[in-house]
Amino acid sequence: MSRIGKLAIALPDKVEVKVANGVVNVKGPNGQLTYALTNDIKVEVKDKKISVVPATKTTQSRAVWGLTRTLISNMVTGVTTGYTKILEFNGVGYRAAVQGTTLTLNLGYSHPIDYKLPQGVTAKVVKNTIEFTSANKELLGFVAAKVRSYRPPEPYKGKGLKYIDEKIIRKAGKTGAKK
Repeated sequence: MSRIGKLAIALPDKVEVKVANGVVNVKGPNGQLTYALTNDIKVEVKDKKISVVPATKTTQSRAVWGLTRTLISNMVTGVTTGYTKILEFNGVGYRAAVQGTTLTLNLGYSHPIDYKLPQGVTAKVVKNTIEFTSANKELLGFVAAKVRSYRPPEPYKGKGLKYIDEKIIRKAGKTGAKK
């Protein structure tokens, strides 16, 4: 039995959930998200609660049960409050700017990097941080990881892009020749 899968998901007032043809649609103030169910899982909506139940007693259905419940819970949270990820950049001359749906990064390369933000993700630059917001937690994590991959933090001076709560383990530099 999945401990997570057994828990019901409480629906806030402004959220609508529809289940039809193996697809869960969640609509709320921050947008609309969809998730395609596998044949091993059934989703039921009753009395402002969502319950996820395995359709069969196979190993596959038990493996996907808790995952499906968590993904639907993340969708409900996303359309009500949304998610944010904050990246911090450190380095001489490192800059970022947002123009429409394009994030322009100057990260010490000979050219600026233009990253087109996917639909549903917005970015805001404040001083030396980039704040990404979205209703879709999976897409938000992908975008933040992709932008971070352009210049990951290095361990000697700490230059690069890092998550705001990430700790960089610093290394000592070369000590020089000893006589």
